[in-house]
Parts: sequence; structure tokens; C-alpha cells
Amino acid sequence: MSGKAVVSLITGLEDPERVTVAFLVAVGAAEQGRPTLMFLTKEAARLAVEGVATGVACDGCPPLADLVARYTAAGGRFLVCPICFNSRKLDEKGLIAGAELGGTVPMWEWIGDEGATTFSY
Repeated sequence: MSGKAVVSLITGLEDPERVTVAFLVAVGAAEQGRPTLMFLTKEAARLAVEGVATGVACDGCPPLADLVARYTAAGGRFLVCPICFNSRKLDEKGLIAGAELGGTVPMWEWIGDEGATTFSY
């Protein structure tokens, strides 16, 4: 099995191209069999709510909904900062498949002793 990958994303749909790039990196890792975790903080916490991660960032960019579907189909997981999520008054019942609330301690537990390749957007 390949090494783990963590993609940390703080940006939401206010910068859809940045979100698209982060998802492309995560999809690439997950589809190659790497255990992959996206850590969603700040405005990116909204992306874990059903129906939010939609649209196309640029001419030629893949639809964000397609990237989310590919990521989850490849076994990718989302860890959503509970402070960020709750401060935005989002509803936990609306979380997308593969998403759960959890902060830095669960992230480090998931990474474990073997470490992970990380990307931050």
C-alpha cells in the first residue's frame, strides 16, 4: 500500500479554482490507492455539506461535484473541523458521504506513526 496523503483545505467557493486544485490532488492520491484524508477548515467546512460543492471553476475545469464523487468512490475521507463547522451554524445531518467532524487530534491519529505526504490549499 502506498503512503498516506493529507490535503488541508481552508478555502471554500470564494476561490473555486483553489478548491478544484485541492480536489484534483486528493483525487489523484485516492485513485492511486493512497489512503487519503481531506482536512476541511475555515470556509472549506461548507464543502462537506450536501449540495454545496458544485459548479465549475474555470473553462476546462472538471465539475466540482464530479471530483467529490470520484474522491469518495476511491475511498477518500473528509475530516471537518468541528469549530469551523459549528461556528457557521451548519447541520451535521447534512454531511456528505465520507465526511465526519473531527479536529487535529483525530487527524494526527489517522496519520499515525508512518506519517503522510501533505498538501495545503
